[in-house]
Amino acid sequence: MTNRERVLAALEHEQPDRTPYVIGFTQRAHQAMVERYGGTEFHSLIDNAIHSVGACPGPKQRQIDEHIWQDEFGVQWDRHIDPDIGNVCNLVLPERSLDGLALPDPKASDRFDGFEGQIAAGDGRFVQFGIGFSLFERAWTLRGMESLFLDMVEAPEFVDELLDAICDYNVALVERAVTHPVDAVHFGDDWGSQRGLMMGPGLWRRFIKPRLERQYAAAKSAGKYVTIHSCGKVQEVFGDLIGIGLDLFNPFQPEVMDPYEMKGKWGGQLSFWGGVSTQRLLPYGTPDEVRTEARRLMAEVGRNGGYVLAPAHAIPGDAKPGNIMALIETVNDQ
Repeated sequence: MTNRERVLAALEHEQPDRTPYVIGFTQRAHQAMVERYGGTEFHSLIDNAIHSVGACPGPKQRQIDEHIWQDEFGVQWDRHIDPDIGNVCNLVLPERSLDGLALPDPKASDRFDGFEGQIAAGDGRFVQFGIGFSLFERAWTLRGMESLFLDMVEAPEFVDELLDAICDYNVALVERAVTHPVDAVHFGDDWGSQRGLMMGPGLWRRFIKPRLERQYAAAKSAGKYVTIHSCGKVQEVFGDLIGIGLDLFNPFQPEVMDPYEMKGKWGGQLSFWGGVSTQRLLPYGTPDEVRTEARRLMAEVGRNGGYVLAPAHAIPGDAKPGNIMALIETVNDQ
């Protein structure tokens, strides 16, 4: 089977010939591997099953200071601590008004320049079109997280207006992307903390779910799968997500949801992507512990499909290179 065929089988809850996997790195983890193994030859050992593509030709952020980058929405990111994403350091919408909002044009003629080439580079892999910071995250980066939470209670009409504007933009992008040969649409949007939904299930259903349903429908109506990323303990809304068309959930953090329990409860309706601990196992475990857990995940969570093995996030800088290599070797030894 090709990697694409493996992921498709997993999504249809059928047993592939081997469990598909995805392994990605933060900059610091990648540099640690380069230093440990004397170069980038370890790249040749990684055969990721999913290939991600995106719209917008050229860089989505431009550097405006030594550590500050500004994205196309006007949000500025300080990368001196986190070089991969950064921390928001300005406020695009200081008031409860969209007067300062200037969303990019999803219908710009050059928006998908080079897109077919991106897709072709995923030859043999499952190809997904991705929108990061796709709804709640986009809203709070513009408005500020604390302010957005207050707005949900004190000014719900403003939140509706903001989220609808973001949703309209996303749907327009998806409608263009799905005219190309992609297999899925992926939405990144963290709603959870280690303890549960940050806004609680009531406000999530009030503000987030209706817009998700619109976004997912834009993909599903074109016959595409829907995959998402949401960090944190969000399993209390798995039923809602399944009901509006979700196919594959990532990152499947074992610190907040037991992979084996989740497979038993939801495995017939939802597929999972992740499951390898980046908070405990990869930084603090041993290579043998990594091998044991990876084999168990493939054998039990991967049984009858429904699973793409991966670290629960891009591998962080404190992960031990020996543990990372043990994971790579184990997923290849199926």
